[in-house]
Amino acid sequence: MRTRRTLLATALTAGAALLATPALAAFPDRPIRVVVPFGAGGNLDTLMRLAAPGMSQRLGQNIVIENRAGAGGNVGTEMVARSPADGYTVLVGSNGALTINPVIMASVPYDTQRDFAPIALGFRTPNVLVVAPHVPAQNLRDFIAYAKANPGKVACASAGTGTSNHLLIELFNQATGAGLVHIPYRSSSNAAPDMLSGNLAASMDQITTAMPFHRDGKLRIIGIGYHQRHALLPDVPTLAEVGLPDGGLVAFIGLLAPAATPREVVMKLRDAFAATLAEPAVRERVENTGTLLADPALQTPEGFADLIRREATLSREAARLAGITPG
Repeated sequence: MRTRRTLLATALTAGAALLATPALAAFPDRPIRVVVPFGAGGNLDTLMRLAAPGMSQRLGQNIVIENRAGAGGNVGTEMVARSPADGYTVLVGSNGALTINPVIMASVPYDTQRDFAPIALGFRTPNVLVVAPHVPAQNLRDFIAYAKANPGKVACASAGTGTSNHLLIELFNQATGAGLVHIPYRSSSNAAPDMLSGNLAASMDQITTAMPFHRDGKLRIIGIGYHQRHALLPDVPTLAEVGLPDGGLVAFIGLLAPAATPREVVMKLRDAFAATLAEPAVRERVENTGTLLADPALQTPEGFADLIRREATLSREAARLAGITPG
């Protein structure tokens, strides 16, 4: 009797596996919703819309981008965390919602490590240190010396308290002793008029926002928050060159699915995403903005998961230096 039951159980298990395989192999058999947890027109939205056509072609289904803004990215991020783990709802995730909000907010309605299955990192957007025309320093080391010679008088803007560029200012101060005074703005672009008028010395800004001012000669980029120099700014030193490990916090953008999404589904999404980013036309359009494509090792579930863990640790340390307590 026991042998008969064992054989029956084995047969049922094998049958279930055979029934499941065609359904899994058929993924995707309907459109895939990609949730951007911020409004249309931002960096996450723009970059995902560049990648969507190539992914759609490779997967054989439409990629429907849905902007679900609110609570600093938490609303859209939570929505994906609570969605079915079937690969048909995917998150465009970044530092803010995944590694900074959990550190600076009293509570967030999801757990980054528990609730998501990383698919692949797609993009890195470095922050850059920008100085106004009236600042006499001509390079990064001169600027650090200038700030030290004027303690408490050299202000540096960010896009707001708790943003990645604010936290990078704190890490920069710790590494160099520059003592920059943080001035939060509603957005980093709002600081440009004050810099141009001579009322503000510097800002820490994403390269995509700062590059047009730098190219026009209105403001000067003197440092880049990355581990290696940028092809668009070969003469600009990295913040790693003045003591920040790996250049400090670097904005990241990648795809994540709800936890428990089958590995085979995750890899289909990953392969379509990575192959799209490898297209020369996509690479050129992305990198002309200053954003960088992720290294191949990070365009994997494991590589992206490791990056998220490291960025969370760095964000926690930067928030501590800034005196930010969850609230």
